[in-house]
Amino acid sequence: MFEKEEHKLLRQTIRAFAEKELAPIAAEIDEKDEFPEKLFKKLGPLGILGITASEKYSGAEAGFLAATIAMEELGRISASFALSYLAHTILCVNGISENGSASQKQKYLPKLISGSHIGGMAMTEPQAGSDAVGMKCKAVKKGDKYILNGEKTFITNGAVGDVFVVYARTSEDRTRGLSAFIVEKQFKGFSIGKKLKKMGMRGSPTTELIFKDCEVPEENLIKEEGGGLKQMMDTLDVERITISGISLGIAEASLEKSLEYSKERKQFDKTISEFQMVQKMIADMATQLEAARCFSYYAASLADEKEKDFSFEATACKVFAAEMATRAAMDAIQIFGGYGYTKEYPVERYARDAKLMEIGAGTSQIMRVKIFRELQKR
Repeated sequence: MFEKEEHKLLRQTIRAFAEKELAPIAAEIDEKDEFPEKLFKKLGPLGILGITASEKYSGAEAGFLAATIAMEELGRISASFALSYLAHTILCVNGISENGSASQKQKYLPKLISGSHIGGMAMTEPQAGSDAVGMKCKAVKKGDKYILNGEKTFITNGAVGDVFVVYARTSEDRTRGLSAFIVEKQFKGFSIGKKLKKMGMRGSPTTELIFKDCEVPEENLIKEEGGGLKQMMDTLDVERITISGISLGIAEASLEKSLEYSKERKQFDKTISEFQMVQKMIADMATQLEAARCFSYYAASLADEKEKDFSFEATACKVFAAEMATRAAMDAIQIFGGYGYTKEYPVERYARDAKLMEIGAGTSQIMRVKIFRELQKR
């Protein structure tokens, strides 16, 4: 319904890449918790590191539905790899593409889109997670520079990123005091904090970022002072849509592995696919996956059309897809039985990765509060 011929071709291209290049090392990425930087940079020649960015800057200009499909196909093989792709492509590249000045785009986008540079976004702080507007990181204008001081945490690509879109407070006004900056890793006063050891999404490096009298040229302010809140909220909306693609990929992999295993595993002289309870679990998995896919694609299509506010759809599809993926992965473990609980099969990795989908880009609990508020608006 939403998928056009160009989307089908994109899916085929990324699936072929993921099966050939990513699948052989997916388990190793998780086991060693190492980011496959060389492989990530191969996404540049593939043409998807700037999937939503303008062709003027070597982007694909393919839109958010295409980005969601890309997340889905990469997430089907390695959710952690897809997560780093999202931080680069949506949180950094798309953020600059949508909000940056012509000179900022010219300076940063070509290198990010080619894969020579890796990007990320820094918003969350140790004491400002769900309440992102409560961030304390400050930026003070001094001459032709802004001086940033503060800490960020849970930053995807923090250890490997070259360029970050960083949100900081430029005044004490809660809603009008946030501004966005483009920060390069070599800027004086910028440093990488500790790497966080995670339950899942291993191989996608998550770190703290530290700003101690970090000097940022005034031309690296995105738009104007105080304009950061709208930029942040717009970015979060498209992040929630596209991150749903990773949930779809996890659930698709869970379904595929469950189907395969149920036809192979025998108990009581019959394959477990003949047991009605197993059939129900797989049928529910497939039904809920298809519902989440339709909802996510619909939200992505609204984002591409740019004709109406899509915050409700972005938030609701994220919650639905995230919780669906966790159920699918947990049911896959149940179908595999004892083997599902071991690292001999990938379904335990799917479950660990899926849980982040209910936390990242807004917890399911906070998302429900936002859904209610969006309903009140309507």
